[in-house]
Amino acid sequence: MALLSLVFPFFGLIFLGYFAGKRNRSASSLGWLHTFVFYFALPSLFFQLVSRTPIEELANWRFIASTTFATYCAFVVAFVVGIISTRGNIAHSTIQGAIGSYSNVGYLGPGLTLAALGPAAAVPTALIFTFDNILLFTIVPLLMTLGNTTGQGDKSLITILVGVVKKVLFHPFIVATILGVIAAYFQFVPPDPVERLLAMLGQAAAPCALFALGITMAQRPMKRVPSELPFLIAAKLMIHPGLMVVILTLAGGFSPEWFYTAILMASLPTAANVFVMAEEYKSYVERTSATIFIATVSSVITVSTILYLVTNNLIPVK
Repeated sequence: MALLSLVFPFFGLIFLGYFAGKRNRSASSLGWLHTFVFYFALPSLFFQLVSRTPIEELANWRFIASTTFATYCAFVVAFVVGIISTRGNIAHSTIQGAIGSYSNVGYLGPGLTLAALGPAAAVPTALIFTFDNILLFTIVPLLMTLGNTTGQGDKSLITILVGVVKKVLFHPFIVATILGVIAAYFQFVPPDPVERLLAMLGQAAAPCALFALGITMAQRPMKRVPSELPFLIAAKLMIHPGLMVVILTLAGGFSPEWFYTAILMASLPTAANVFVMAEEYKSYVERTSATIFIATVSSVITVSTILYLVTNNLIPVK
């Protein structure tokens, strides 16, 4: 019952959003909701969580290296299988790699990890979000350039790299995290009216983000189910968290909260941002939409299982 109480609100909000999206297909209202979540609510949450953390905890490079390497390994596994199944299509394989490794760390991650593990999950959540995004925002455009995909083949490598740097540095979540690190370093506390506003925005982040995710799923109907879908879903929901457990165990020395946060973040379904990438590069679009939808539905079972293991300390921490 305790596990149901933890899981039900999160997936309940997603499916309420899905139902609302099916009933009302207006794109304009969804755009404003995404704007609120993307530019205001979640950045406020990240800033507050990070700024309240001792600066020495934010510089845990061994944790950063371990978790980012696990995500990279998951990407490589899905990418290599994509190369084999598509007979060398780098563009399609790159999107498959992202499907197998890019967790929904922005919309679903913070609310779930904080609810399951408490405030101690704040910093590892923010670090994983930041460095997973840096990794994938870098590797996807570079591989797409290598694959000479539509709309990218006429751009030089320098142009692509500049675009990657801009996307990373000016992403609202990453900007908020950087500002939070600066505030933590100088022990800066915003004035009380600003702090209250940030608190209100942060409290709205998780429910609005999950509801928006459900609407997004409803407005991107599943038109084609790819034959490789079972593997892609297994890569994201099982192989990625499995790799995370192995790599963190080998690295050793992490607190249970940080260890379990990393596993939960890795177990999340594929982020909707992967669909945006597929559309941007005009590659693997319909199959990406189908895979994200089914992965999100399937994650009700897999994430619930991992939550049970984590909350009952059934995964050994070394």
